[in-house]
Amino acid sequence: MIEKMVEDTAVELLRIAATELPVEYVEEMDRLMRETEGSVGTSQMANILENVNIAREGSKPMCQDTGVVAFMAKVGDGFPLRSKLKEVLVEATKRATKEVPLRPNAVDMFKGNTGSNVGLNGHVPIIYVDMVPGDGLELVAMPKGGGSSNVAAHRMLKPGLGLRGVKQFVVEAVAQAGSLGCPPYFVGVGIGGGEDACMKLAKDALLRPFKVRSPDHRVAEIEEELLVKLNELGIGVMGLGEGPSVLDVHVEMAARHPASLPVGVVISCWGLRHAKATISAAGKVEIDRNA
Repeated sequence: MIEKMVEDTAVELLRIAATELPVEYVEEMDRLMRETEGSVGTSQMANILENVNIAREGSKPMCQDTGVVAFMAKVGDGFPLRSKLKEVLVEATKRATKEVPLRPNAVDMFKGNTGSNVGLNGHVPIIYVDMVPGDGLELVAMPKGGGSSNVAAHRMLKPGLGLRGVKQFVVEAVAQAGSLGCPPYFVGVGIGGGEDACMKLAKDALLRPFKVRSPDHRVAEIEEELLVKLNELGIGVMGLGEGPSVLDVHVEMAARHPASLPVGVVISCWGLRHAKATISAAGKVEIDRNA
């Protein structure tokens, strides 16, 4: 039954995202640890890597804050599960809360913690859906913790400030984040679209492949420039001033209104947790742990 297959897959994606940091991130942090000057920075990187290893080996969450659950779904025209997808992902979130386990992080403003990572009004887990050609489902689980979410930034710039103003705002946003979101950071930048769309673009940017630059060379140059400038801030590992401040930067752009220049900055801690699977209409499941 396709509903059960999608539910089981979503539970497994949340388990992987919470307990298995992508290998390429681990390898990069290990490399940077060996290049870090200063015992404090080296020690903190070593602690992060030890934590990641313990989490993977024991299939336990790598952070006590297992985040607010979000799913990004690309649903093919011919995929047999459509309108019930939300219901299935909600049930998967409830199961994962108990089975992984995930810390209950859904708090109703009137009734308090729901105990299940599911909001009482239907808005959590957060579910983004795109309709695409084909008959498959691509599903990404991305639980995001409160520390890094709290340092996200948004601004409606004056269009005349242009890309120079965008870059300045991104640098200011990361500088203001400082140690609060558990660096070294991954930084996603969304430009254009609108006041809401730029933040979604920034979240999409976070999920671009690690160290893979935009196919638009102009955007790729901005990504490289920002990566250098953000590391020059000297925030360092866990804000201690030694080692890397930022591991990667990705930028996504959209058209904008002539009178607006929306910019969103979404920041992840060192644990950019996510996992992706594809499910065919025939029920074949493929999980990519390094998505």
